[in-house]
Amino acid sequence: MKANGTSATAEHPLDAVRLDLMRWYRLRGRHALPWRLTRDPYPVLISEVMLQQTQVDRVLPYYDAWLARWPTFAALAKATPADVIRAWAGLGYNRRALNLHRLAVEVTNTHGSELPGSIPALLQLPGIGPYTARAIACFAREERAVVADTNIARVVARLTLGQETAKGIRPGVLHGSAEALLPTTCARDHNLALMDLGALVCVARAPLCGSCPVARDCAWLAAGSPRTATPARAPAERFEHTARFARGRIVAALRHAERPLPELVEMLPARHRANATLYLAALEREGMVRQSPGGVWALPTEIRAG
Repeated sequence: MKANGTSATAEHPLDAVRLDLMRWYRLRGRHALPWRLTRDPYPVLISEVMLQQTQVDRVLPYYDAWLARWPTFAALAKATPADVIRAWAGLGYNRRALNLHRLAVEVTNTHGSELPGSIPALLQLPGIGPYTARAIACFAREERAVVADTNIARVVARLTLGQETAKGIRPGVLHGSAEALLPTTCARDHNLALMDLGALVCVARAPLCGSCPVARDCAWLAAGSPRTATPARAPAERFEHTARFARGRIVAALRHAERPLPELVEMLPARHRANATLYLAALEREGMVRQSPGGVWALPTEIRAG
């Protein structure tokens, strides 16, 4: 008898961990998340990009609206950069939207509107890094691939390495531990189970160890849940004082209308006004804004080469 690629009689030292994890996942996993109900690489990619540094509850309405408007790579490729930047409003990190559009254009023009099949080929596309490439391989194509987002990395660090966090653990060591834990089949469910365990139980602060299905095998818990020493940090700069904040204000203003430089300067907090031209120049280099011959600034209507 087999269950999710592991022996029901725990023939291997890690089999019991995998079995306990999958029993919990079947009962407690977030199975209704819409991007888990498809194997289509396009919506899987959209969800992965939207979920980067953004909470699930915040992503859900954006994900549905995006797919209703642009259900395929070909549909997204026909949009303008300005369209996608406007649709991204509220998700933050606008470069993600621009990279998605660039990717859609490249996939449509070069790959027949289908994502390449291999991880190395995926890594050649705009905005796709190692994590996203492996997530597509696993969640859309059900390949056996390590998918170590923040939640999975934390669970693996605690469960197998006895560390409170993944910070300070060499990437190769963490990857190797996650690889050893990965079953030979049903890697998709396994990775989703680890992800949900990290999001719902093995959380960063005040983990619910009493509710954890793999607590009896957790190296960190067995060691007494030692806290990771963190060096003292200088007080973080207030977000409102950062260039990222000012750049975001500029893009937000241009979502609604074209604006001349004096108007954009006036819309910025006083501390940022002297650097307005620097912010605009950086945004223009990234293809996030454009300047008309008359000096008016706007969102881009055409994708920039490269």
